[in-house]
Amino acid sequence: MNQGPSVHTLLKRIGPNKSQMTVTPYDTSWLARLAELGEPLGECALDWLRDSQLPDGSWGAEEPLYYHDRLVCTLAAVTVLARQGSRSDRLRCQRAQPALETAIGGLSSDATGETIGFEMIVPALLMEAENVGVIGHRAKAALDHLVQYRAAKLVALPHGVINRHVTVAFSAEMVGPDGLKLLDVDNLQEANGSVGHSPSATAHFVRYVRRLDPAALAYLRGISRQGAVPTVAPSDVFELSWVMWNLVLAGSLDDESSALCHGYLDFLQGAWKPGEGIPQASGYTPTDGDDTSLVFELFARFGRPLDLDAVLCYEEKDYFRCFRLEANTSLSANIHVLGALRQAGLAVDHPSVTKVRSFLRRTQTVQMFWLDKWHASPYYPTAHAVIAAAGYDDDLVEDAIFWILSTQSREGAWGYYAPTAEETAYCLQALVLARRHGHEIPRDAIRCGAAWLADHGEPPYMPLWIGKCLYCPELVVRSTVLSAQILAMQE
Repeated sequence: MNQGPSVHTLLKRIGPNKSQMTVTPYDTSWLARLAELGEPLGECALDWLRDSQLPDGSWGAEEPLYYHDRLVCTLAAVTVLARQGSRSDRLRCQRAQPALETAIGGLSSDATGETIGFEMIVPALLMEAENVGVIGHRAKAALDHLVQYRAAKLVALPHGVINRHVTVAFSAEMVGPDGLKLLDVDNLQEANGSVGHSPSATAHFVRYVRRLDPAALAYLRGISRQGAVPTVAPSDVFELSWVMWNLVLAGSLDDESSALCHGYLDFLQGAWKPGEGIPQASGYTPTDGDDTSLVFELFARFGRPLDLDAVLCYEEKDYFRCFRLEANTSLSANIHVLGALRQAGLAVDHPSVTKVRSFLRRTQTVQMFWLDKWHASPYYPTAHAVIAAAGYDDDLVEDAIFWILSTQSREGAWGYYAPTAEETAYCLQALVLARRHGHEIPRDAIRCGAAWLADHGEPPYMPLWIGKCLYCPELVVRSTVLSAQILAMQE
């Protein structure tokens, strides 16, 4: 099957200053608060929330059942709905009570742990939920330690510490109505009017900081879809680079696709800061090691080298960081650093390469896979580790390849929670590329996986990516599926 037309169509859907992410109940709940100011955006968001309650009474991704996601989404939704005062909304909040207790009880079973900002966001919501009477005593008691943690952390932070230069601006709503002194208000917004390219942080700004701020409202109106908003917008650097990286993994592009890609590379080069790298979106202030490393590798694969200093500036004593002042290290960022250093031509025993390899060896689980804070499935970081290391440090990923092969379903699919196109595509990418570097990969595993993917490769896709809640970067996942299908056909 010729996938050229599908590749062309996908490349024409991406572009500067846009991205396609699924909408989320968490961020939409913050937008719904604007109804209290008479803003129509808020009323539309309330209607969307009313229509989006799950059968068990919770809000969040229907699949997978990820308890941190369900808790933060449900708390955000019931807190805003309870303030409306209608009988139907009170009934919705009552239906959510058992689901809240279930989510709290299940937190320890989530494979990759907390969603982003969980320890600061949930206590702020919890205090509001208690004030409006939508959280039970038992549920609140189970989370009281987080309330105390947040209070201590807020006291320790200097006034005006949160501005657009720090990544915590993305979760600025965590200050709630009671911590506004932490915001450097005059230096908080990005050029597009948002706070950290975050719909929830921007809605908090419009509701509590600068009421009905015109620039922030214009941003929210521009990204709202039928009342709901995504968890981040735009995220054009991330979307452009991940889509092109997936496609170039599959080999040479035709002239039309290559021309489109080089136009996008010109745009990315304009956002690149020598010695610092690149942010996840054009116009977003903080750069990060994950996007920087993947963009560096992408440019190298297209024969357009960038400065390696931008990658090396994220190097720490024992690993590479993703963000300055990050609380937890990102495994996938270090995996993408390995890919960048490899494409830069560094020998496998170069000190920086050795550092990443050692870090990845230390962090591989006894089950032979890796887990990462940005994704709910181990197949994402594990497959990317195989892609980065096969033919470079083969011993590093030998066990991981065995794990991938041993967890394929009888039908040919892969999935940590349930079979998915996204996870199956990651595994096919990894297996095909590992096979090309001499690893013993049965052709039947690739054929069987490709056959399943041919029948299940179209959206909608399960939201497996971790932000403040679960979400899906739909075009990035689509590019992964296309890449895997092309690679499998080449076998």
